[in-house]
Amino acid sequence: MKENENKGARSCEGSEQICKKIFFTDLDGTLLNDQKEITPGNQAAIDQALQAGHIVVITTGRPLASALIQAERLGLLREGCYVIAFNGGEIYDTSLHRSIYRRTVPKDLIVPIFEEAHRRGIYIQTFSGEEVLSEEDRPELYDYVKRTLQTCRVVPSIAEELAEEPCKLLAIEETDRSLIEDFRRYLTGRYAGTLNAYFSNNSYLEIVPDKVTKGQALLWLCGFLQVPVENSVSAGDAPNDVEMIEAAGIGVAMANSFPGVKEYADYVTDADNNHDGAAEIIHRFILKNE
Repeated sequence: MKENENKGARSCEGSEQICKKIFFTDLDGTLLNDQKEITPGNQAAIDQALQAGHIVVITTGRPLASALIQAERLGLLREGCYVIAFNGGEIYDTSLHRSIYRRTVPKDLIVPIFEEAHRRGIYIQTFSGEEVLSEEDRPELYDYVKRTLQTCRVVPSIAEELAEEPCKLLAIEETDRSLIEDFRRYLTGRYAGTLNAYFSNNSYLEIVPDKVTKGQALLWLCGFLQVPVENSVSAGDAPNDVEMIEAAGIGVAMANSFPGVKEYADYVTDADNNHDGAAEIIHRFILKNE
């Protein structure tokens, strides 16, 4: 764990504008419980933070379409709310209903990456609008869309179906971790400086443009909104949350975090994602002086 959990506290001394805080929260394993629902305590704390004039940002590896479904369910399609999707590849203003930032995987790399995944026996997919696109009719596809509440389509050629470059590709391997770890090493070596690849859980390998992370998106949005980074609080539980935890004024790891995540945090919650862990963060670091 990092040394000083109170490093952002002094930034709230002074004017009302300086006291505005921004809360970046992961969804799965953080704001949502294991049933992919928000607990009443977490919902009440989110509502209280917004009513006090703070900003709430859903920050997820999920595609934008899936994140917006969750944002609507949580009542976060309003002023003061944003969505960071695709692990930082796209940032969306939910009150204006438009993207304000987007980075994409070069289209000429998609076919060779899909071919390499197929050669290794690893399932891979990408995203177009509200659809998940795959060249293989496999259980991983249907498990994914059931979890993220999206539609999907199996197509003969990804390259021919994509109307625009996607923000990410997702490789899934649920039985042999070594296969997908080897694939990650191949990608980060072969496409160094162009692409990055990291895990969002034990089975999901996120393939994104170089330097796209939740942490980078946090810094960009703080700058865009002119909110000091020291007034930011982030919460996450998985390896793809580490950069966000490190970048925030106060970075928080959930009690239920994956191994190795807690060591990067300023604070680790007492409660897990099933027992109002996000509410604990909001009351301790967002609403503490109100």
